[in-house]
Amino acid sequence: MKDQFNTALGNLIDKLGGWFNAIIENIPNFILAILVMICSYFGAKYVSRLVRKLVENRIEQDSIKNALSRVIAVLVVALGLFIALGVLNLGKALTSLLAGAGVVGLAIGLALQGTIANTFAGLVLSFRKKIQIGNWVETTGYSGEVMDINLKDFTLKEADNNIVIIPNKTILENPLKNYSLTTKMRIFLECGVGYESDLEEVQRITQETIAKTFDQVKSPEDVEFYYTEFGDSSINYLCRFWIDAESMLEKLRAKTKAIIEIKKAYDAAGINIPFPIRTLEFNNKLDIKDSKSVDSGDNQ
Repeated sequence: MKDQFNTALGNLIDKLGGWFNAIIENIPNFILAILVMICSYFGAKYVSRLVRKLVENRIEQDSIKNALSRVIAVLVVALGLFIALGVLNLGKALTSLLAGAGVVGLAIGLALQGTIANTFAGLVLSFRKKIQIGNWVETTGYSGEVMDINLKDFTLKEADNNIVIIPNKTILENPLKNYSLTTKMRIFLECGVGYESDLEEVQRITQETIAKTFDQVKSPEDVEFYYTEFGDSSINYLCRFWIDAESMLEKLRAKTKAIIEIKKAYDAAGINIPFPIRTLEFNNKLDIKDSKSVDSGDNQ
């Protein structure tokens, strides 16, 4: 029993001695690994500030700027960690770490695929020059001013002052109309006049009224005017002209102003905008008896 104890104790002392020798031999590697981690830490700070300066003028959203700088910093620190493990000759540990990171990343990706998709969509949207905060856009049935684009969602403020929050993935996968990319908008105006109206006179008055109302319309000939159909109670027309506008609100204001001025001009010229008229026709003949005879018959 005593011999077995002495043998075990000797093996333990040899093992500890081997570890101590390994530590002594690898002290330079430890020091180098620590220096690598310190350099990677300060390098991550420097690279993070550099990335933020590079995207300062390209991205308006502070949340996306911070996210990008943090992601770059984490990557730099991770690179320093892998280099430090390699310096310490911990190749197996490095391989296990990479394998574990891959499995964990796959699990997280499957669990948060919707969130990750919105995050990447937010990054893509932030770099799109054709979508900026303050633009008036229309997408997925909503129309309004872009208030914010962050890593999670896309925020619109509609004309009625309601806030609409749309996932970034939805914005990226659906068509988007940006009214602010151009400085001009076309106004479409439909109306109808009575059948007794002088159609040439109606066209002239309409075009002249639009030209006088809007400074952007240089002459009546710039106003497009087309009669479209013989309606139930009126002859209908379509009027089109261009104005300087960058939002739907400006377009609505211009259309309202045009309708008011055209109505005034028609009233002054005696042009009728008829109400919808419905004619009822009775083909059967109704017998109408004299009320007196009916009354006398009732008295009898």
